[in-house]
Amino acid sequence: MMYFSRLKTALVIGACALGVLLCLPNLLPAPASWMPWRTIHLGLDLRGGSYLLLEVDMNAVIRERLDSLADSARTSLRRAGIVRFVVTPQPPQNRLVARIDEPAKQDAANAALRDLILSNAQGSSGRPDLELTTQPDGSFVVTLSPVALTDRATAAVQQSIEIVRRRIDETGVVDPQITRQGDRRIVVQLPGIEDPNRIKQLLGQTARMTFRLVAEDVNPTVSTPPAGVDFLPDESIPGSKIAVRRRVEVDGANLTDARAGQNPQTGEWVVNFTFDSVGTRRFADVSRTNVGHRFAIVLDDKVISAPVIREPITGGRGQISGHFDAKSATDLSVLLRAGALPAPLTVVEERSVGPELGADAIRAGAIALAIGFALVIVFMTVFYGLFGLFANIALLVNLAMLLGLLSLFEATLTLPGMAGILLTLGMAVDANILINERIREEVRNGRTPLNAMETGFRRAFATIIDSNATAFLAHVMLFFFGAGPVRGFAVTITLGIVTSLFTATMLARMFMVRWYAAVRPQALPV
Repeated sequence: MMYFSRLKTALVIGACALGVLLCLPNLLPAPASWMPWRTIHLGLDLRGGSYLLLEVDMNAVIRERLDSLADSARTSLRRAGIVRFVVTPQPPQNRLVARIDEPAKQDAANAALRDLILSNAQGSSGRPDLELTTQPDGSFVVTLSPVALTDRATAAVQQSIEIVRRRIDETGVVDPQITRQGDRRIVVQLPGIEDPNRIKQLLGQTARMTFRLVAEDVNPTVSTPPAGVDFLPDESIPGSKIAVRRRVEVDGANLTDARAGQNPQTGEWVVNFTFDSVGTRRFADVSRTNVGHRFAIVLDDKVISAPVIREPITGGRGQISGHFDAKSATDLSVLLRAGALPAPLTVVEERSVGPELGADAIRAGAIALAIGFALVIVFMTVFYGLFGLFANIALLVNLAMLLGLLSLFEATLTLPGMAGILLTLGMAVDANILINERIREEVRNGRTPLNAMETGFRRAFATIIDSNATAFLAHVMLFFFGAGPVRGFAVTITLGIVTSLFTATMLARMFMVRWYAAVRPQALPV
């Protein structure tokens, strides 16, 4: 255990040098733009920035699910030969009601609705996520089961987190922190962003784009639209409305790309978009059969453009024109590239942290770290002499390796993370104290210097592994079940345990072995 070959020595020194090398980018500017220069990012509490707490509107998710289900129910009833019926979604009760005005066809309606339920998506339990009941008045009630509601809430929040991340990444914000909180809330931390208004505007739009035909034979000034038609605001003419068919011809989910640009002929800002294969086929079919008719581009229930189809569009590419400037065209293209949110997001809480507070936190954390580190070095030197000095050198290398690993992963350092670094240094000292006390005890028992070092390391090693293994598992659980700064603290401690084990059991031991081989002392300086 006290023998170090040249290869083993080279590996230990190489690992330490690599850790120091990875730590350097935090202290020096990048020598060239092409060179990978990974650094530690500062979190919201150290750098300053904005904090947003968003909530997913689950009522909208349920309402959209019931509307889709109602359309499917109407289609199923028509296929069953039923003509006289009324299907009414009731979102507050999480259900829809189907009333059949043909008593002789009640059994056919029941069979059609049951087939609809069986063909729908399954819940997480493997059972249908819909329940069908028959009322005393002969009407049918299709209810979303609790399992279905839970599944849809989970899916909506997870999808919202991914889309929020895409939208924010498109804006160039460095290292945003986006995490789930509770059942339907999302925490967004934006380091370095003091005015989050643009981000709020991007996140506040559902950005669900659809392409529908204009109902040219319907007067949009009447009070009530006919069945199958919606009166939507016309963005090109403020205050006016346009009659649009409710049927979605092409869905914006089939877009693969959207980019802001300028029309070379007019110079106005536009958004150029591209469809996938499914969208290209549908767009071509619609444009081929509706030449000369208006085709509305609807974004979040507002018509942003309704051009006339001049000729079939078969290339899968199109252009959205309107009253855009460079910023609005860019923002719209960002929304379309990121995809539509499954439900609107509401800002529940918003707060900003100034850079001055972050600078104060860094200063206080650095002072605490420096004082703690200095006290540890003095303690180890006074109590353990030369072996304490070896432990102090290992402690410095441990700090460099920990910062190097954090830099390699481009981790975000928060105030709890700085506390984790200080705690890591304390845990590293614990290992060295155990080793030195064991060696001291073996010296008192009359062992020779080499035998005392060998026995002390061997007996302390098991204790060090046991204590660090339990701490490692505890902080791994903290990482998986924690959130936000708690996870940052857990990451710092977990990496620190790995580096502490290496420096205490390998580096400090190598120093002792090399010193003993060079000096061959009669007594140990403990």
